[in-house]
Amino acid sequence: MEDLGVMQSETQCRSCGHTGLSDVLSLGSTPLANALLTKEQLGIQEVFYPLDLVFCDSCSLVQITETVSPSELFAEYLYFSSVSDTMVKHSAQLVHQVINDRHLDGGSLAVEIASNDGYLLQSYKEKGVPTLGIEPAANIAAVAEEKGIETVCDFFGSELANKLAIDYGRADVIHANNVLAHVPDLNGVVSGFQSFLKDSGVIIVEVPYVRDMVDGAEFDTVYHEHLCYFSLTALTQLFRRHRLAIFNVERLAIHGGSLRIYAGIEGNVGELSDGVISLLEEESQLGINEKGFYLTFAERVETLKVDLLELLQRLRSNGNKIAAYGASAKGSTLLNYFGINSTDIEFVVDRSEVKQGRFTPGTHIPIRSPEALLEDRPDYVLLLTWNFSEEVIRQQQEYRRQGGKFIIPIPTPRIV
Repeated sequence: MEDLGVMQSETQCRSCGHTGLSDVLSLGSTPLANALLTKEQLGIQEVFYPLDLVFCDSCSLVQITETVSPSELFAEYLYFSSVSDTMVKHSAQLVHQVINDRHLDGGSLAVEIASNDGYLLQSYKEKGVPTLGIEPAANIAAVAEEKGIETVCDFFGSELANKLAIDYGRADVIHANNVLAHVPDLNGVVSGFQSFLKDSGVIIVEVPYVRDMVDGAEFDTVYHEHLCYFSLTALTQLFRRHRLAIFNVERLAIHGGSLRIYAGIEGNVGELSDGVISLLEEESQLGINEKGFYLTFAERVETLKVDLLELLQRLRSNGNKIAAYGASAKGSTLLNYFGINSTDIEFVVDRSEVKQGRFTPGTHIPIRSPEALLEDRPDYVLLLTWNFSEEVIRQQQEYRRQGGKFIIPIPTPRIV
């Protein structure tokens, strides 16, 4: 393995610039989680990067210490949101709610940052609301354009936001779903929100919730694309720095536990909701703004590692065949940190056709279509995309009818 590549080690907080960063968890060195390999690439030495999680004692932001070049991470991206039925349904429900609540129509503008293949904006388009996507991955932006979703292929920040405000007018709603964690320049992006938004507009951001990550030992949420892990406390400080106020918040079950925040221009949002006030108080009482809250995280992850490896070893020693479901970023972190490879897992299946025929980074497990579960009939399937467990298990009813079982690894390994 080679610890090289385009990266930068951070000694200051990505949000407030504070230098007092405390260690939370080290996952060693891992390859980029979405850098799936072709057969021809298997003989080429992969690049591994340190993956260390730290806590800012000043603004409470949890973050990793290494920044891999965004162009290396996202120039060609293999995650298409539309592959997940759960994500499409989740987004459509939100869009319909926003259209009704904000009275959006043909004279409005709905924007999504990191809009992927247009999975969310297509619901606005169907209702006659003009849309604009910003997506840095050229291959995915092209797919969105084919769907009729106008997409700017670029990285969002304050400079691009100012240009877009001139070219398209300011936005009535800006969505940023599972993107704020990915950006190295947090302040540039949030400043861009402020300058691209109408005075009466709303910013709707979804992020994995650090509280759920810690409580559920969801260490596989940590990978190089995810630079930051947010609490409402940390988000409030970040947005306030750019004259934005978070006026409402919802806790969501998706992705193992997420926050959805609603923000607007300071002075234009009215009173804070009871939900914001109460959740900030809860976080204070739990100590989320103190490093002590995170001290047992690493211990729980190590316990999980021992338990899962023992389970897999016991199953294999009894002659069982084991496959995995989901060539996901989460799965890459789990496989690499736990040292699970092609000697333990015969193959991984994934619904995304662009992933099929490739191999998992670092662990080199072949990726096949879900039909392989019925063709080869492994006895057990390690569910790497455990955050979509209900959807996956529902889709694989025939495999289960024939005796197949799933292993859900987090928060503790269990067989269903």
